[in-house]
Amino acid sequence: MRYEDIYRRSIEQPEEFWAEAAQAIYWHKPPQQILQYDNPPFRRWFVGGETNLCYNAVDRHLAQRADQLALVAVSTETGVTREITYAELYREVNAFAAVLKALDVGRGDRVVIYMPNMAEAVFAMLACARIGAIHSVVFGGFAAHNLALRIDDAQPKLLIAADAGSRGGKVIPYKPMVDAACAEARHAPPKVLIVSRGLDAAQPRVAGRDVDYAKLRAAVGEAEVPIEWLESNEPSYLLYTSGTTGKPKGVQRDVGGYAVAMAQSMRTVFDCAPGQVMFSTSDVGWAVGHSYNVYGPLIGGCTSLLYEGLPTNPDPGIWWALCEQYGVRTMFSSPTAIRVLKKHDVDFIRRHDLSQLKYLFLAGEPLDEPTATWINGALGKPVIDNYWQTETGWPALTLLPGVDMKPVKFGSPGFPNLGYRMKVIDEQSGAEVAPGQKGVLVIQPPLPPGCMSTVWNDDARFLQSYFSHFKELLYSSLDWAIRDEEGYTFILGRTDDVINVAGHRLGTREIEEVIAGHPCVAEAAVIGMHDELKGQVPVVFATMKVAPQDAAGAARELQQCVADQLGAVARPAHVYIVNALPKTRSGKLLRRSLQALAEQRDPGDLSTLDDPGALDEIRRVLGR
Repeated sequence: MRYEDIYRRSIEQPEEFWAEAAQAIYWHKPPQQILQYDNPPFRRWFVGGETNLCYNAVDRHLAQRADQLALVAVSTETGVTREITYAELYREVNAFAAVLKALDVGRGDRVVIYMPNMAEAVFAMLACARIGAIHSVVFGGFAAHNLALRIDDAQPKLLIAADAGSRGGKVIPYKPMVDAACAEARHAPPKVLIVSRGLDAAQPRVAGRDVDYAKLRAAVGEAEVPIEWLESNEPSYLLYTSGTTGKPKGVQRDVGGYAVAMAQSMRTVFDCAPGQVMFSTSDVGWAVGHSYNVYGPLIGGCTSLLYEGLPTNPDPGIWWALCEQYGVRTMFSSPTAIRVLKKHDVDFIRRHDLSQLKYLFLAGEPLDEPTATWINGALGKPVIDNYWQTETGWPALTLLPGVDMKPVKFGSPGFPNLGYRMKVIDEQSGAEVAPGQKGVLVIQPPLPPGCMSTVWNDDARFLQSYFSHFKELLYSSLDWAIRDEEGYTFILGRTDDVINVAGHRLGTREIEEVIAGHPCVAEAAVIGMHDELKGQVPVVFATMKVAPQDAAGAARELQQCVADQLGAVARPAHVYIVNALPKTRSGKLLRRSLQALAEQRDPGDLSTLDDPGALDEIRRVLGR
């Protein structure tokens, strides 16, 4: 079927389209109404239907694939690999659910999960879903204050934490951060469940609060916990994302709509069928981790490969070795990760048998064309960019190899996904812009299944953050975009990352594309720095594949490249050649911190900084 036909049906006849899609999951009670939209922009999908994410991800598959691998948890940090079948996953999730029940966790209670990419994190998420508890996974790299903010907003009955994580062989104790967060939080949970891997056994327990998972797990034995059937629109989980204020936004996801979106996207977007293997390199604490490390592959009856460790340890071929070993069909990673691998010999990829690998998907930030070209040449496989947000929960712009694979255009994530009514509009007038013109990417409500329902306990913030930017009721992505004559959409960066140079508006992404295209550049970040005369000027920080003998000369060459390709107005005021760029532990560049340092301001919250030395490097080149 042609993409154009199925897409048109998804937006012109959404109730019929999603009623058919809903047949891909199990309903304990069928929906009574497919879409309820009498209070825009709030909408309810599959009203009256009762289902459960855990049942769809685990129990449903036991009859046909009990002995198939459901989860392969590989840790190059601990040297442990766990291969878990659907039958074994069923037993582990039931045991974890019994532990939760023993700690008086039930339907509607919130559970904060603070763990790295380990099998028990998946067990905990599915166990919460099984009993109707609302989980909120917090990225294990967040420091105590960030954890405390999320605790106070979610007000959990229980916090589940690993004793420690590990990165590059360095143990990162979690327990001290949990203790500090609970001390800071106004709504600290009454119980903390510690899942110990023996990485940090010396940490003392808090009497009356801390309990050991291993002891409770032994006590419950082979317990079986019945499914809690939930109405489709009840909350399934909370996932916090940064806002313009200091308080993070709790993105609230539903149950039925999310399950349907996961089943749909595994087939149409990722072209991964039951029994096939998907490898997502995300952390479980992020949106991709929720959707495509855990729920998507398992709901789809696939095998999910969960990885803890660096992409370069024990060598830069580790991911591709895993693809070869487990016959990965669909891989999902980020442009940043590929840029890390780009610094190493391509033979680390080519030495492995990747004959079963069909696609590499990339998301999380705009994919620059040089990186896309490099990895495409190295793999000889389709490299598919896709665009989405924590709020959408699954791709909003993508190609659909499971339906109708359109040609890849490097630099573009493709077309609106099924059910997404998207436009590129003028930020002032709200009118749709012509092909080739820059505008704001928006989604016309009602949002499709799988997207956020609201902000947890804050409908007003949901409206203000996403639907208050234009006269027409539209969801603003807060991203600039251009759509070409063929309908391909290109993301140009955040609307708040625009540089206004003497009245000329420049997207940082445009300049980064030029810099990254230089054969000597490994990675680049562009920020707008305050300038008394021009308002703002572009500033570039770049890492090089080989350290230049003449850094000043290299900087001048890059300045000229930008001027040649984008015009003199875009010429960077400064180009700094550095050894490393500051990133979060999930690999995102800290552009706002770079901007703050360049303007001699406080760089803000650096709790997620991966390498503190990278920030010292920036201070050095800036002379701070």
